[in-house]
Amino acid sequence: MQKLRLIYLAMLSFSITWGAHAEDKRYISDELNTYVHSGPGTQYRIVGTLNAGEEVTLLSVNENNSYGQIRDSKGRTVWIQLDQLSQTPSLRTQVPELEQQVKVLTDKLANIDNSWNQRTAEMQQKVAASDSTINGLRQENQDLKNQLVVAQKKVSAVNLQLDDKQRTIILQWFMYGGGVAGAGLLLGLLLPRLVPRRRNNRWMN
Repeated sequence: MQKLRLIYLAMLSFSITWGAHAEDKRYISDELNTYVHSGPGTQYRIVGTLNAGEEVTLLSVNENNSYGQIRDSKGRTVWIQLDQLSQTPSLRTQVPELEQQVKVLTDKLANIDNSWNQRTAEMQQKVAASDSTINGLRQENQDLKNQLVVAQKKVSAVNLQLDDKQRTIILQWFMYGGGVAGAGLLLGLLLPRLVPRRRNNRWMN
């Protein structure tokens, strides 16, 4: 009986058709913790278990009974049903990765938000400084306008004073000239009367 069993197992081993698959990553389905066998079938000895979501390497495939030979994280080479393998990472491994990605993105968003707030504050400060500068220039311009108006009024007042002085000087010169002319005329009239004429006694001699 033992010999027949050994012959049967040997024939079964020779009847296995190996797929032309290269080593490929696979993952144990999330729904179960499964037993693994020493050969491609349940008739082979159970050699251990694999946890749901665990990553394994698919080495070959037995197309006859849909078993795959895998190597687990412990380095064991065992057999498992193909429908208990998945080509995508398990949720158990995806969730921490997704959480890490979410954390990284959250940190980036926080940095972007902080950077944006800082830039906004800097722009607001620049705008405030510009507004202050503009207001200062406007005030300075208004002050200059006021000073110009005052200066123009002063210039007008000085011009009026100069005109008055010029008229006064001209009037004074006319008065001086008229006085001199009047004095000359008066002297011309009085002088002959004041100075006696010498009589011509030439005929008396």
